[in-house]
Amino acid sequence: MRYELYYWPQIQGRGEYVRLALEEAGADYIDVARKPRGEDKMLHLMQSRAVKTPSFAPPFLKAGKLLIGQTPNILLYLGKHCGLAPKTEAGRLWVHQLQLTIADFVVEIHDTHHPIGSGLYYEEQKPEAERRADDFRAHRAPKFLGYFERVIKASGGPYLTGRRVTYADLSLFQIVAGLNYSFPRMMKRQARKYPHIRSLHDRVAARPRIAAYLKSERRIPFNEMGIFRFYDELDG
Repeated sequence: MRYELYYWPQIQGRGEYVRLALEEAGADYIDVARKPRGEDKMLHLMQSRAVKTPSFAPPFLKAGKLLIGQTPNILLYLGKHCGLAPKTEAGRLWVHQLQLTIADFVVEIHDTHHPIGSGLYYEEQKPEAERRADDFRAHRAPKFLGYFERVIKASGGPYLTGRRVTYADLSLFQIVAGLNYSFPRMMKRQARKYPHIRSLHDRVAARPRIAAYLKSERRIPFNEMGIFRFYDELDG
């Protein structure tokens, strides 16, 4: 099957979690909005009354006759069909639960630079962002990272569920890579607290298909338009 991924072409964003899963699976896919007139096609599918399951926002994935929206929902589907989730129902639900927790973490990261509203520029909410980032560094990031550290340790490692990689591991890799970009000083200070997470990040980055993807033009660089943004004043 050739998958069609629909997401904004300028940023990694939430679409990157889907890209990582497709790349690790060696799936045949098109990043539609990065093709000529692809963004128009994406917007048409979001607005067309003929679409029975329209998405509120990208990313969404076309898989045969299915049009699937919301990142955790897309990954739940790909996990089963691309070998990136356990075969048992209990195992799939556990990985989905981990992915939903990662989605909560993504919101917290985004809100460090846009705590008031996504429609406002960062410069219009800079004082609030600095307060939010202070709390994020001191309390929220350690709470999430500490949770995932415990999960990996309890699983026996090296991954979240044990010896086999899942899409949740790929997503946690993206979280760590993004935090290394947006909060480098924080991550350096806290590095010793999370050895299992650091090991997972390095292990995922070294997987042959992921390593090739990270070196390719398909991997959009981190930038100040996406979820992970570097503002020196927010890194403490």
